[in-house]
Amino acid sequence: MPGTRKLGRATAHRTAMLRAMVTFLFENGKIETTVTRAKEVSSLAEKMITIAKEDNLHNKRMVMSFVTKEEVTYKLFKEIAPKYKDRNGGYTRITKIGPRRGDAAEMAIIELI
Repeated sequence: MPGTRKLGRATAHRTAMLRAMVTFLFENGKIETTVTRAKEVSSLAEKMITIAKEDNLHNKRMVMSFVTKEEVTYKLFKEIAPKYKDRNGGYTRITKIGPRRGDAAEMAIIELI
């Protein structure tokens, strides 16, 4: 199935949730979530890092339009993106950690490598 996963949410809700999760991932380095959400977050986070690798005004505005906290954007441009200067993709790792206790949803940890 091409395109993005709907994750059982309306478009605006899904976009807001993914923006928040990407921001939290950049802020803390790793998050625990379901496998399908982790895959979506991974895709978006990798795009943001690729954009941030080239530090110019246009790219800063593109990232700021997606990342919800300004200080996280600065961290992305000054600390995170320079680490991956010589790497072409593969900035995140998804590790499955088994089912969630309440509803047995497959859980995973997504982290920056």
